[in-house]
Amino acid sequence: MKISEFEVERWMDAWEGTCKYNLAETCVRSLTAGELLDMTGRREDVLAELDATPLTYGPIPGSPRLRALVASLYANQEPDNILITHGAVGANALVHATLVEPGDHVVAVVPTYQQHYSIPDSYGARVDHLSLREENGWLPDLDELDRLVTPDTKLIAVNNPNNPTGALIDEAGLTRIATIADRAGAWVLCDEVYRGTDQDGNGITTSIADLYERGISTGSMSKSYALAGLRLGWITGPTGLLAEVSTHRDYTTISVGRVDDLLASVALENKDAILARAHHITRTNLAILDQWVSSRDDITYVRPGSGTTALLRYDAPIDSHEFCIRLLEQTGVMFTPGAAFGIEHTVRIGFADDTDTLRTGLHLTGQFLDHLARA
Repeated sequence: MKISEFEVERWMDAWEGTCKYNLAETCVRSLTAGELLDMTGRREDVLAELDATPLTYGPIPGSPRLRALVASLYANQEPDNILITHGAVGANALVHATLVEPGDHVVAVVPTYQQHYSIPDSYGARVDHLSLREENGWLPDLDELDRLVTPDTKLIAVNNPNNPTGALIDEAGLTRIATIADRAGAWVLCDEVYRGTDQDGNGITTSIADLYERGISTGSMSKSYALAGLRLGWITGPTGLLAEVSTHRDYTTISVGRVDDLLASVALENKDAILARAHHITRTNLAILDQWVSSRDDITYVRPGSGTTALLRYDAPIDSHEFCIRLLEQTGVMFTPGAAFGIEHTVRIGFADDTDTLRTGLHLTGQFLDHLARA
């Protein structure tokens, strides 16, 4: 099987270790193990629990404790509707491997995380792209989706909140997607790794798994929960589907690490504190980004409604790879080129990491743009 190069991951692998100001990072500023323990208010108890944990495979689908905690993140789910995976990247890959066969019809929004169109394409599926448009706030045109979906559509793949744009489909939009999918008997896979970072309200996006009987949600501890180092995610969906997914998972994962399972459980038992931290960081930092964009004549964007990323459109006569490489070499500031998402003359910024790094990186980017304008 041949598959397209994962452009974002290749870019990150090539450059992330050399930058000084990382504005390509997409996680909320990562917690240290010590910070997580301090948040619990019971450091010694957790350490004692860790000390007593046998380093066996553990429960294959994830511990009952963790699956119950993940289920509690949803309105209508039980622990049996949860399967623990190796990150959301593992969750997404397993869903595609389970559902998609050669000749199947898949509709995927673009831009999005590349898994959702490159993996089904590699399996020999017919993949139609539902292009998100800047003039529509990077939200999907659901009338267009209605036209693309046919009676033989197997899967609709969306990402909410969206990476790279930060666009947020509201409950009414998700309900319409479910209605369109139901007409064809199609599944809807919604990659929800940024769920919990909405700019308004309690920060929690409605999940497709709670709205549609063939709705599948994937999530992880990486983005909103700031614990990417645990490499732990999950699939939320109907029990029958999860049984099929488990067959594929037996060949790739067996189980996640017991230490990762334990620490994820501890984190979700303290989710209110962790998400409050995420809300503070994302809302504070987006205000800084918003002010910077407003001060520039050569940068525009659609203000994200959620997530940790935004797509910045720049006014300069160079493509996004050249823009990002020259910026890195001259200032140490790292973005992700929009070309990695198929949208030229843009860059993706991750704005939810260290606030001082964001301020400095934006200042240096402004100087770089001023220099380009004078050249």
